[in-house]
Amino acid sequence: MTVHVREVQAEDHEAWMTLWKQYLAFAGSDLDMSVTLSTWKRALSSDSPLMCRVAETDKKIIGFAIFVLHEGAWYTQPLCYLEDLFVDDTMRGLGAGKALIEAIRDEAKEKSWAKVYWITRGSNPARKLYDRLANLEDFVRYSIRP
Repeated sequence: MTVHVREVQAEDHEAWMTLWKQYLAFAGSDLDMSVTLSTWKRALSSDSPLMCRVAETDKKIIGFAIFVLHEGAWYTQPLCYLEDLFVDDTMRGLGAGKALIEAIRDEAKEKSWAKVYWITRGSNPARKLYDRLANLEDFVRYSIRP
C-alpha cells in the first residue's frame, strides 16, 4: 500500500476534521471549535505561515502534519516547527508518519529552510519512528501562559 503526501485542500475538510478530533482525544485535549476552525482556515491560506500536509492511501486521508514556518535569531533561513502529526490509529504501521516527516524534510531542503524540528511527550510511542528519522536534542521546554 503506497502512502502519498500532499497539501491539504478545501475538499479535505471532513476527513481532516475526523482525524483532528481523534488527535485531540489522543492528546487528551479539548479545543474550542473557534480554534479548530481558525486552524483549518489558516492551513488553507497561502498567506499563513501555518501549513498542513495530508497522507493518503487509496485516495483516503489517513494522517496529517501541521507545521509553522518562522524566523530565528540563529538562522537566516526559515525554521520549520512541526507542531502536530497524527495518523489514524487503525492505519498506523503503514508508513504514513514517516512519509509525512520525510515529505516535510524534502520540502525544507527544496525551499532552503534551516531545519525541521518538533517536540513530543516522552511517553509518545511514535518516538521509535522519530529516533530513526531525527536527532534527539538536549533541550527542556518551558512555557508561561500570560
